[in-house]
Amino acid sequence: MVEMEKRGVPTVSWTAERFIQDAQVSARAFGSSNIPMAVIPNPATNEPADRIRQMVTDSIDQVIDGLTKPALPEAGKVTARPSEVLKFHAEDLLEALHKVNESFLDEGWSDGFPLMAPTPRAVEHMLSGTSFDREKVICLLEPAFGIATVEKIAINAVMAGCRPEHLPVIITAVQCLADPKTMLRNMAVSTGPHAPLIIVNGPIAKELNINAKCCALGPGSASYANTVIGRALRLIMMNVGHCYPGVLDMDTIGSPTKYSMCVAENEDDNPWQPFHVDRGYDKDTSTVTVHFNYGVCDLMDFWSTTPEGLIERYATAPTYLGHLGAGLWLTGRRSDPRYHISIEDHDLILLCPDHARIFANHGWDKDKIRQAIHEHALSSFRLLHRDMKLVKAAHPELMWLKDHPDLMLPVLETPDCYDIAVVGADAGRGLFFWGANEPVTKPIEGR
Repeated sequence: MVEMEKRGVPTVSWTAERFIQDAQVSARAFGSSNIPMAVIPNPATNEPADRIRQMVTDSIDQVIDGLTKPALPEAGKVTARPSEVLKFHAEDLLEALHKVNESFLDEGWSDGFPLMAPTPRAVEHMLSGTSFDREKVICLLEPAFGIATVEKIAINAVMAGCRPEHLPVIITAVQCLADPKTMLRNMAVSTGPHAPLIIVNGPIAKELNINAKCCALGPGSASYANTVIGRALRLIMMNVGHCYPGVLDMDTIGSPTKYSMCVAENEDDNPWQPFHVDRGYDKDTSTVTVHFNYGVCDLMDFWSTTPEGLIERYATAPTYLGHLGAGLWLTGRRSDPRYHISIEDHDLILLCPDHARIFANHGWDKDKIRQAIHEHALSSFRLLHRDMKLVKAAHPELMWLKDHPDLMLPVLETPDCYDIAVVGADAGRGLFFWGANEPVTKPIEGR
């Protein structure tokens, strides 16, 4: 809409009441002070056709006004403040820190947990962890195109409780966020619970004590590095990218996974080559992968002693249809026209070492696991597709399927849509993540 308005083409959008501020902030991020809207009381999702028709009819005068009159007044905004050093006065440092946390909560800069104060001294100490200049611009971070400098990243790392040696990992994770394949704007502003999982590979994982085994995703002191690194990325998404809850982040319910998710791969107990080698890097290269996910479930199997038994259970997880990625290939991939790319949705398996050994001892590699899951993770065409018009637009050659609604089809597009990393300790339980796009892996630099 903003691009069309810039070219002199009047536009109006139908916007539900809860999304007015979100639309206005998005418009400013794309360079418009405001955009005309026709406001309807509810989103059109899960509404019967006659209810949608009535909402459109009731708002048609707003459409006419939006095309012929000034836009609606803004409903509030998140504003950038001039650079300044904030000062907090109290009887002692503990009370001053309390005031910092209360102020940051009021401003919306906090994730809700207590923060460390990003004092000039603390930020300077954090910057000692990287060889990059503090003013170096790492990227423009969506959804609001915030300028992610090394110093801004360091400030949020301090707030999260990180140490200087963690900073190169966090900087690399931010670079992953900015990669077009991450489709960060979609992930950040969606009504879904999209959350980034950071996977660290290579020598740096052990150097920083990033937990790869028991309770790798927390909680506890064993996962301290995991927790603060994952938390820093969320704070950066908020305070640099302006992905603030209820303003640009319109997640319907939210998710605890959005606070912090970071693990290292358990390369010691991995019978195959490490995850980052699968993705094209040398074993001795330290890398960060960011994998956005909707949600997670347990992959528990204490009984199977064969790959076939494990696959039978594993394949039930992808067939859950309550996430957008299931069957999305039938109606077209996610795409970003700015970069001329289309994205396969990838699910992620954090495979426990006990199960990995069963597969490896029977001669299975990760490609064979992927192929087997793809062949077994099936659902009917009737349940997988959302709209025949969309199927026709994306795959006209598949229109014959409308006459075979009960034909079983793969839930994901190809076997390569299943990513596998070995994580965890003893006992036969892994994790399955319903993915939201393709993962992005980058080497760690600036140490």
